[in-house]
Amino acid sequence: MPSQLPEHAVVSLLRLCFQTPRCQARKLCRHTLSRSPKRSFHRVKQGPSGLESQQICYTTQDRAADERYASPYRTCSGSSLGNQRGSQLPVLAKQQTRSYSKGSQEPERRFAVLGGGITGLSSAHYLTQELPNAKVTIYESGVTLGGWLKSKYVDVKNGRILFEQGPRTLRPNTPASLATLEMIENLGLEEELLLTSKNSDAAKNRFIYYPDHLVKMPGPGQDLYSMIWTVLTEPLFKGAFRAMLELTRDPRSRNIEDESIASFLNRRFGGPEIGDNIVSAVMHGIYAGDIYQLSAKSLFRTLWDFEVKHGSIMEGTGAMWNDKLIKAKKEREAGLPKGLNSETEGSLQEMMKGASVFTFKEGIGQLSSGLEASLRTNPNVEFKTGDKVTSVEYDAENDGISIKTASNQTPEKYNQAISTISGKTLSNLTSSVPSLSSMHAVTVMVVNLYYSDPNILPERGFGYLIPRSIPFEQNPECALGVVFDSDAVQGQDTVPGTKVTVMLGGHWWDGFDAYPDEEEGAAMAKTVLYRHLKIDVEPDAVNVGLQKECIPQYVVGHERRMRAAHMELIQGFQEKLKVAGNSYTGVGLNDCVMAAKNVVLGIKKGGGGGTGLEGFVRND
Repeated sequence: MPSQLPEHAVVSLLRLCFQTPRCQARKLCRHTLSRSPKRSFHRVKQGPSGLESQQICYTTQDRAADERYASPYRTCSGSSLGNQRGSQLPVLAKQQTRSYSKGSQEPERRFAVLGGGITGLSSAHYLTQELPNAKVTIYESGVTLGGWLKSKYVDVKNGRILFEQGPRTLRPNTPASLATLEMIENLGLEEELLLTSKNSDAAKNRFIYYPDHLVKMPGPGQDLYSMIWTVLTEPLFKGAFRAMLELTRDPRSRNIEDESIASFLNRRFGGPEIGDNIVSAVMHGIYAGDIYQLSAKSLFRTLWDFEVKHGSIMEGTGAMWNDKLIKAKKEREAGLPKGLNSETEGSLQEMMKGASVFTFKEGIGQLSSGLEASLRTNPNVEFKTGDKVTSVEYDAENDGISIKTASNQTPEKYNQAISTISGKTLSNLTSSVPSLSSMHAVTVMVVNLYYSDPNILPERGFGYLIPRSIPFEQNPECALGVVFDSDAVQGQDTVPGTKVTVMLGGHWWDGFDAYPDEEEGAAMAKTVLYRHLKIDVEPDAVNVGLQKECIPQYVVGHERRMRAAHMELIQGFQEKLKVAGNSYTGVGLNDCVMAAKNVVLGIKKGGGGGTGLEGFVRND
């Protein structure tokens, strides 16, 4: 068996889990970062983005539902909700100049983009970059753009603070992040970046609440003995030693097409403790979802493949790290910087090597605002906001796409269209993709609180997640987790203090037809903070948002449904309609930007350009 990390078993799994699992349905191609002159960067110590977790549910009285939410770690797709911020659109420091000549020999091509969230804006951006003579129309049912990227300034005594209702930070140094970094360079937003050091408290200190206190998770900055002591003494890690027998267990039958994360972990580790106590908290933080419903094949694809290819998760983990060591050695011998190759080196990528996460001075919403500002300078781009699309059909006469809206039932004709709205919403607009009609998304309430006391938290770090196994009396509010925003992100506020964000709901609220109102949500969040952290003072500012149906759930059979949808799009739309966004290949912002780019590159390449889901067929 190949050599493994000293943490072995449970800690190796934890590291994989905490790397933001995402759908591995298609291989992400490498993209070269555009080279740009060296610029000054503002390094500010801060921590990872948002988090969540989950619990047993309770019902309250009158509730009102309105919007939606996106996972702090990972979110984003086209949406009808816009960016609520107290500042103007960012100045594009190094906007690329491009001439829009009318004398081109290329025939005019018209594209429709459904949804004005981050995926829709990214799709329009790449269309203008790759096909500069194309005419692009963005359809958005809301009056503002930006989707789940919601950064909002709030005035407090002697200054103002920034609240995030959606994602708050992004992870660098991943294949999908390269597209986002390239876009940031194209928009000239490098000097607006805030980087979080890998040595910051927020990067090193992450907690799970179980059963009645915060448990620091093994990770960077801790010695081996401290990690072993934690595993031995904390009830959270019950079942860890039994899990080490995973090597002796037979791999699953190849006839099993998919199974839930809980079923997968129970088989491999000989019991439910690891899944219920630890992995459920991680999945709450990313998907606000239930490990007894989420797909192991889609969300734990690496571990899923390890079981068949290597016979066990631990054997596969050891082989993976051995391959990484060999690759790092080859890179050193070739004289390349660690972790880079000739295709990804660049000034911005260099700056990200020491970063755990990154964001912007005016919040994640600054990225969508930058995209919007750039697109509005392009005469080939048209925005149609505040008008809901009511029909999307194949136009057989012109071999294109026909779109109707609430205000105009006369069809608009396009050569091709990219849908970045949710899969379920798209299925309601056409009868051609019934496989997407069964897709489900959860609702999350996000409560931001600010306290003028900068030392009110009992611990410094990223925050904590709440597993499904916690006793009901410790979490009757169905809290998913708490982000320590003042540690996670620094440099956005003009006054000191403590900011936290409490996440409520998720899959525990499935089936609800009403939700807590703002007053109830604020009261629930304050109760959670008092019970878990002993914070008994009133906050100086509170902001409550209900993000309805915000995080798509990749439940068991997700890949099979996506393959079916791929065939339906080919048959019903002749590859003239593409899809991208958080319903399909990843719920993270980086995943959505990469999906938008891949779709546009497919269109540019020609030959139909696929559907955006062809990766599921290749993967199968």
